[in-house]
Amino acid sequence: MSWLVTGGAGYIGSHVVRAFQAAGIEPIVLDTLTSGVRAFVRDDVRFEHGSILDGALLLRLFTDYDVEGVVHLAGFKYAGVSVQKPLLTYEQNVTGTATLLGAMGEAGVDKIVFSSSAAVFGTPDVDLVTEETATRPESPYGESKLIGEWLLRDQEKAAGVKHTSLRYFNVVGSGYPDLYDASPHNLFPLVFDALLRGDVPRIYGDDYPTPDGTCVRDYIHVSDLAQAHVAAARRLAAGEPVERVYNLGSGEGVSVRQIMDAVASVTGIAFDPEIATRRPGDPARIVATGEKAARDLGWTMRHGLDDMVRSAWDARRSAD
Repeated sequence: MSWLVTGGAGYIGSHVVRAFQAAGIEPIVLDTLTSGVRAFVRDDVRFEHGSILDGALLLRLFTDYDVEGVVHLAGFKYAGVSVQKPLLTYEQNVTGTATLLGAMGEAGVDKIVFSSSAAVFGTPDVDLVTEETATRPESPYGESKLIGEWLLRDQEKAAGVKHTSLRYFNVVGSGYPDLYDASPHNLFPLVFDALLRGDVPRIYGDDYPTPDGTCVRDYIHVSDLAQAHVAAARRLAAGEPVERVYNLGSGEGVSVRQIMDAVASVTGIAFDPEIATRRPGDPARIVATGEKAARDLGWTMRHGLDDMVRSAWDARRSAD
């Protein structure tokens, strides 16, 4: 038996694939390579180039590889860009998920771990987000992830699908020197790329109601995140109860200024960040508790901030 990992050639997906291998679970990777990197998938992993919008391909994979369950990470993930590209976002994240669930139903595959997002919360009005915090997404991306959760819920009622959704917060770091965050929009690669070009990294807004005036976020290491997927898949496979959603958060926030200080310390490159105006829609603070995930999935923060920065920096430099 194997598990299909959609988007398994991406930054997060490739870490999940290696965590599955380390746990003795065979992963099958499906990726369009639109943002994924083929070299992130080792030669001993079966790789299929294709889209979750291709129902016939999905049916073949489920049959050919005796798939037991799915870890669904494929999709369009850029919240800011989704405002300019709502139709693409909905096609990839909503139609794609519906197509995947339809193929699962036809093939008799009834287990799925879904990659959701903190974007479903929008700008929360509480200091610490829980699974019960109201969802108020503020972008097509956040809306599409919330709809994905609804699709799983409704398919559970209609067809008995066993599922859980993992709501990620800010995923950083690297578990392997050859896996790095290649996103053109995430904070760590933006800061690293600026330093490697000899430019000064930028902070968007230093007048927020936070201790140092910069936004506070919840940063989690990608390897810890990958382990949570393995634990969720194992519980589903064993028929053990799971929550419909889990927040994967640290319970403690780190400011953008603190990130910049850690980057300067780890890289040995001294710099004074440029201060730009706030970006529309950036909440001052979003931090989540991971208590339910700790209870059920063994979720814990195994890496500190310096570890996150150092591993990400080393992996990014190895890419040049």
